[in-house]
Amino acid sequence: MAESNEPQAKATASVSSSGNPTSSLSRVSKCPETLEEGKRSFSDDAGFARVQPMIEDWHQPWLNGVELLEDSNHNKHFLPTGYEGIDVLLGGGLCEGQLTEMVGPSSSGKTQVCLYSAALVADKHFGVVMFVDTCNSFSPKRIACIVDQLSSSFSGEAKERRLKRVMSNIFCHSVFDIFALLDVLHQLEFKLKQQVKSGDTKICLLIIDSISSLLTPVLGGKGSEGRLLMVSAGIILKKLANEYNISVLVTNHMVGGEGGILKPALGESWKSIPHVRLQLTRDQGSNICNVSILKHTFMATGRTAKFVIHSRSCSVQDGRGR
Repeated sequence: MAESNEPQAKATASVSSSGNPTSSLSRVSKCPETLEEGKRSFSDDAGFARVQPMIEDWHQPWLNGVELLEDSNHNKHFLPTGYEGIDVLLGGGLCEGQLTEMVGPSSSGKTQVCLYSAALVADKHFGVVMFVDTCNSFSPKRIACIVDQLSSSFSGEAKERRLKRVMSNIFCHSVFDIFALLDVLHQLEFKLKQQVKSGDTKICLLIIDSISSLLTPVLGGKGSEGRLLMVSAGIILKKLANEYNISVLVTNHMVGGEGGILKPALGESWKSIPHVRLQLTRDQGSNICNVSILKHTFMATGRTAKFVIHSRSCSVQDGRGR
């Protein structure tokens, strides 16, 4: 886990390779296979058997327009990212019940938006944030720096209390292959079901930074198994978002396309899965970032906005700017 030995201001984010926001997620989701073994088991139908129950259990009923409108108005709220340009562009931020994808090259600000969103949602009492870290991008030090920025007018003791509250509402789980991710999502679904029954503190935001680092390794070859795994993961994420009114935020990298023009990774099969797709770029040598809508459920594509990653941001302090 990156930054695991960093000193922190009397509070640490709940960071673990086992992911334990509550007792129901208190153990490591130990995947018995290596990635190669997982590929072989999947080709023998064992891999799909692990995700099939979650997919088959999703029997979304037919709903009329009135029911959909009521659900949208009463259950699908917006979670702010903390960056005004993004929040205004999206009509308030990340919509609950939807899967939002951010695509962009390295250093375009994707991880910074993820961390800022996690800190702000945890700080504003919206609920618990689950952060799935697939490439050692999560940094408690950067979260602490963001909280410090938000607390510039607070006294030292008040800052400590605020930092502790924020950190206690963020849970991080390190995952490095798609099979481990599916195990984590299965555990998360169980926790969400228990949450509905018991009225526990609401999980409201799931972040995966990055989804493409898990999916790209299984997409090679001539077979369709990798693509089926990718689509299955997307279906499960949308199911969790819709059924439990959580917002899901994932990141994706860019690859070279026709004529050397960059395009989002994961191909056409993945393109249709996110409800919202945003592209991030960053002006060279600047802290000004650009965001444009590639896909949205009710807004026109092509709309753009700018946001600023402040010079005091943690990406500067700890040497990361993804």
